[in-house]
Amino acid sequence: MKKDDFSDLRAEFDKFVSENCSLDDEKLNSQDAGDKEDEEPVPQFVDALTSKLLAPAISGVYLSRLDIKRVAEAIDESIPIKERIKMVRALFRHTTKKEYLESAFNEINKHINGRIMIYEELSETFGASKSIFDEYIKKANKTKKMFQTIIEDFEEIEPSSDPMVI
Repeated sequence: MKKDDFSDLRAEFDKFVSENCSLDDEKLNSQDAGDKEDEEPVPQFVDALTSKLLAPAISGVYLSRLDIKRVAEAIDESIPIKERIKMVRALFRHTTKKEYLESAFNEINKHINGRIMIYEELSETFGASKSIFDEYIKKANKTKKMFQTIIEDFEEIEPSSDPMVI
């Protein structure tokens, strides 16, 4: 290789970095403008739900981004694929009715039940690990009970003509 080839490559690389990897405040602010909706307030139960539902050590199951996307599609919602926490927040951001909450939790329960079936099959196949899978099944069932508690405690929000009236 010739030395000129490397200098041309270096010039091209420097140009690319200056155009696409700039740390200008204007460019950074324009790129983050789409995440403003992630900062919108959500109902109180969402933070507790995400901390428990998305942690397999607590919920007993792992819900992937694709699982959350499928839950949203099943209840006729459209959410972008992002971090799992942001996806769950987007799913429940505008929750005002118990029916919506019930349908979302029913879909999540379907995914959890699928995982439970997998755990049962694995515990039968690998008998030495049965106690581990039984613990995950117990946690998953506890998570499903948590959904029912959230639904029972949820207070519907009725729209009014004056948004400042409580």
